[in-house]
Amino acid sequence: MVVRVDVNISLDGYATTTDQTPESPFGEDWARLVAPYTATRTFQERVLHQSGTGTTGVDDNYAAAYFEGIGAEIMGAGMFGLHNFPDDPGWKGWWGDQTPFQYPVFILTHDAREPIDMPDGTRFEFLSASPQAALDRAVDAAAGQDVRIGGGPTVVKAFLEAGLVDRIHVGITPILLGRGINLWEGLRGLEDGYEASAEAADDGVTHLTFSR
Repeated sequence: MVVRVDVNISLDGYATTTDQTPESPFGEDWARLVAPYTATRTFQERVLHQSGTGTTGVDDNYAAAYFEGIGAEIMGAGMFGLHNFPDDPGWKGWWGDQTPFQYPVFILTHDAREPIDMPDGTRFEFLSASPQAALDRAVDAAAGQDVRIGGGPTVVKAFLEAGLVDRIHVGITPILLGRGINLWEGLRGLEDGYEASAEAADDGVTHLTFSR
């Protein structure tokens, strides 16, 4: 069992954007940041349910690996969408009835909610817990498969600071954002204890992996 992180960051290390509006909850900068990932065949098929479209190659290889061997996931309230829809008790995430998961997903939040069972087999559970306690729940649910810390970056950083992540993959998109949440801030020396490797895609994205 491996605890994994996969996240997209800008060339200057930012994993969030700041140009969102009520009319555009993700913003144009977010589209630029994740464009190489969302263009892949794996994303098109797994998330958008559009078969036979999308790019192949290095970016798609990492996109496919993103979903392989995962038995449970942990994410923050923001990634699930609770910050955007705090007063909607029926909110079930951004993905509709056919989610990309099909395994237990644990949402870290102080907003207590009942679990949600989706038609595709995904179960969303809502926890107010420390990183270690949440990971213990996820490991039990994963039944020997890997656990992914899905995001957002505040949650990822909490697990990194606690030393709970075995493999970190960052797709570094060649754009400069200049503001937002910087994935590496406060994590000086994180590379100690990991082996680093990198692979470049033709579109300029660098896939950097730290593995224990």
